[in-house]
Amino acid sequence: MKILVLNCGSSSIKYKLIEIDNESIIASGKIERIGMHDGILSHHPSGKEHIKKVMEILNHGKAIKIMVDTLLDPEHGVIKDKKEITAVGHRVVHGGEKFAKSSLITDEVKADIKDCFDLAPLHNHHNFSGIEAIEKILPGVPHVAVFDTSFHQTMPPHSYIYALPYAEYQKYGVRRYGFHGTSHRYVAQKAAELVKKPLNELKIITCHLGNGCSITAIDKSKSIDTSMGFTPLEGLVMGTRCGDLDPAIVIHLISRAGLPLTEIDAMLNKHSGLDGISGISNDMREIIQEVDNGNKRAQLALDIFTYRLKKYIAAYAGAMGGTDIIVFTAGIGENVPKVREQSCENLEFMGIKIDKNKNEQTIAKQGEISDSSSKVKIFCIPTNEELIIARDTAKIIKEREKPGV
Repeated sequence: MKILVLNCGSSSIKYKLIEIDNESIIASGKIERIGMHDGILSHHPSGKEHIKKVMEILNHGKAIKIMVDTLLDPEHGVIKDKKEITAVGHRVVHGGEKFAKSSLITDEVKADIKDCFDLAPLHNHHNFSGIEAIEKILPGVPHVAVFDTSFHQTMPPHSYIYALPYAEYQKYGVRRYGFHGTSHRYVAQKAAELVKKPLNELKIITCHLGNGCSITAIDKSKSIDTSMGFTPLEGLVMGTRCGDLDPAIVIHLISRAGLPLTEIDAMLNKHSGLDGISGISNDMREIIQEVDNGNKRAQLALDIFTYRLKKYIAAYAGAMGGTDIIVFTAGIGENVPKVREQSCENLEFMGIKIDKNKNEQTIAKQGEISDSSSKVKIFCIPTNEELIIARDTAKIIKEREKPGV
């Protein structure tokens, strides 16, 4: 069974074609600069030469057609007929409160996804465009939506309700939703496999650290709290996002600095975080280089980033009454040992102790990085959100094909 996984953003589409029977990647790629005359296709077919092309890609529909044509190309393709694609799994950022699990896409589901446009205006609209574009090219093929938010729908009310007038939740859905759910779910499952224990017997803290960052407390397989909130702005310090902030700062900037809401929104989401503190970059690798060169602003950015993360680790261990495993994943979590080390420093009293040698040697690969004396297991685990999407898609398709369903 071949599953096509799509992740459609505002100006890019990432894709993977996965043979779900052995979970191997048949092809993967990315289409960038959609809407421009110099769009870029990067295509990586398994066992064949990788290609990169620059061409006009004016919209998502054109991008999807280019992707399918490339998969079918006699020289660079990996399939001979569109009918070889059994189903398509879509990453959809926001499912609101309607979706606690992945769902077969129907007209009703599409209407519900559109209802969430206001909750994720930068994401759901483009996810939806991808769904409609591929449906036209692959008519009759089943499609499945896998939501970033659905994994966190197990949070109890005391975790997701803000201390605002309750009417704001009832009228406008103002609550914590959480994001990166497929990533947190994947690495938690993988961690349970590595310690050879059932996931529903473990307390796990998963740290997804990329340009966007979030941390989740997973108690007996369920997300009970997560750092991103009503939007992906809340929580940890990120590449360009500020994370946790006194909301009165926004009022101050409006009343005293005279900044319009559009500028404040851009400041909090695009010009803060690592980039805003360091004045250098939102890329942790560049910040670490400057730290090594003695740059004090770079050091401050690193220290704030790891301090915030350490506070969340301790808080979530407290919320769960302890933790068995801590996982670091995504771009920073997988590739920057210094971040992992600083985030675990002085947590020995909680049974958390990192092995510095193992930690330094574990870059972009899976491995245990905890000291032999550590009561809490610490892992670096590369995330694989596309595999979770493919698995969910295959499961729903198989259930749909059962007699009587």
